[in-house]
Amino acid sequence: MMVHERRSQIVEMLKHERTLKVNSLVSEFNVSIETIRRDLEYLEENGFLKRVYGGAVRQGAFSDEPSYDTREVKNLEAKKAIAIEAAKLIENGDTVFFDIGTTCLEVAKLLSDKKDLIILTISLMIAKELTDFPGCRVFVLGGELRQGELSVSGFLTQDNLNLFYADKAIIGAGGITIESGITDYHPEEASIRRLMIGRSKYSIVVCDSSKFGVTAMNSICPLDAIGVLVTDNMISKEMKRNLKKALIPMIVAPVSPDTH
Repeated sequence: MMVHERRSQIVEMLKHERTLKVNSLVSEFNVSIETIRRDLEYLEENGFLKRVYGGAVRQGAFSDEPSYDTREVKNLEAKKAIAIEAAKLIENGDTVFFDIGTTCLEVAKLLSDKKDLIILTISLMIAKELTDFPGCRVFVLGGELRQGELSVSGFLTQDNLNLFYADKAIIGAGGITIESGITDYHPEEASIRRLMIGRSKYSIVVCDSSKFGVTAMNSICPLDAIGVLVTDNMISKEMKRNLKKALIPMIVAPVSPDTH
């Protein structure tokens, strides 16, 4: 069994069992204790789990995130307004990483007039949206299919991402606070988002104001690691003031209160 296959299986096991023991994993995979410890160390560094004495525990909430259908209609006008501002930042000739998520999808819908774009995405929905856009050359990064989101993730996705650099990255978020930075509900997606941010010259985080004050289980990055934060004008005055104080670049899209 390849290393990435074993590590992928360990992550899958943690989706069904909250705790895994080193000795059990040694027996399961017929490898040494040192090998399993290296696996757990790697998986912890990449946000998939947390090591504890004698084993590891799940790091991440696999069921706390609202469903895609719920998120698709929530704050839709705000997401469309955010998308307009974010799309302005994408220039002809750019290579762009595209994250999954409803706000990222709204950005993709606005690229029909762009020219000579190369899009690298983990979202099948975004890839489908861009199919008929003549100015977009689209690459879907391989990996394990997450059916509810129609997206891919896992070790294959990370390996593929490591083959590329991009001018810009369009990134979503599960939650944002000053203290915790940008967080997400799923460890696999948090790892992919970290890679996209790290391998792009300029990262654009798109999120509506409902995400502020929320801390999901998995850290993506501190706020000062991103290029710009694009949100809507329903963000609280206190949060806006704190972001400004922390010198976080921000674009605020206008939205009418009765459409939020």
